[in-house]
Amino acid sequence: MQAFRTLLPPEKGPFELSHQDALMLIGSCFTEHIGAYLQDRKFNATLNPYGIVYNPLSIAEALDALAQGNTPPQATDLFQRDELWHSWAHHSRFSHPDQQEALRLMRAAYIQGANALQSCTRLLLTFGSADVFELAESGRVIANNHKMPSAYFRQRRLSIAEITEALGSVLERLHARNPGLRVLLSVSPVRHLRGGLIANQRSKATLLLACEALEKQFDFVHYFPAYELLLDDLRDYRFFAADMIHPSETAVEYVWNYFQEMYFPLPTKALCAELAQLKRAVAHRPFFTDTEAWRTFVAAQLVKIGQLQKAHPLFDFSEEIRHFKAAI
Repeated sequence: MQAFRTLLPPEKGPFELSHQDALMLIGSCFTEHIGAYLQDRKFNATLNPYGIVYNPLSIAEALDALAQGNTPPQATDLFQRDELWHSWAHHSRFSHPDQQEALRLMRAAYIQGANALQSCTRLLLTFGSADVFELAESGRVIANNHKMPSAYFRQRRLSIAEITEALGSVLERLHARNPGLRVLLSVSPVRHLRGGLIANQRSKATLLLACEALEKQFDFVHYFPAYELLLDDLRDYRFFAADMIHPSETAVEYVWNYFQEMYFPLPTKALCAELAQLKRAVAHRPFFTDTEAWRTFVAAQLVKIGQLQKAHPLFDFSEEIRHFKAAI
């Protein structure tokens, strides 16, 4: 039978990924989608210590700071706008009306990220855009403009050479420190349409070519086709959210399943299926809770959690246990 779409069959990845690995994910909002799947399935995954970061130079800057381990954010890194304190290196989720609280949040995330990077065996980087904002005064490429007036910035597109030089340098140092490290690059399928469709395509093309250059330069760097899966394989607005820009839940799940096929050994896939089933049980909301059927269901889930906890003592099931005990 003819397939009425261009399928991208999953190939076995050049390395495997399991619950024994320590993961770090940094990058665009698409990183948050895959990171949430990993965390829900009890992977040791640290996600975006600087918040969502779109461009490769800011990702390289974040990795470099985390690798040093002794360069937490300082009060001088913050500026005030619209009654909030911001950082050019951080996403707005760290912004806060109180300067000390903003600094505390940024430093806590930095310490967690720096510690995680020390033992990281799998580093997943997702690039969103090659178009960047530079501070007009210093020329520094920033991670987030926090909706400041346009007079503060110049806008330009990074070159392939800039991206590969900045990331190549820090990735080489990380791998020298930890030879078991494997790096997975991807380009976010989320389109950046502020500059128009043509600008977005050229930006994405720059990112794709930079990924190819880094993959050729380092044998521990590999590419995951998230961009191609959504825009070439699925290729239909049915798989986009209402804004017609971000992927729908169905599309993200499709990419996640493809990711599992490429990188998870069979035992890891089986365990993920069990944990996904448990997550669905937690999300279940019955019409009536004062029934024997509901009490039996809850008791069965607590037994299942006990079995999983015994088999995987490092997993934290406290939230699930608390949920079901409160449901009785």
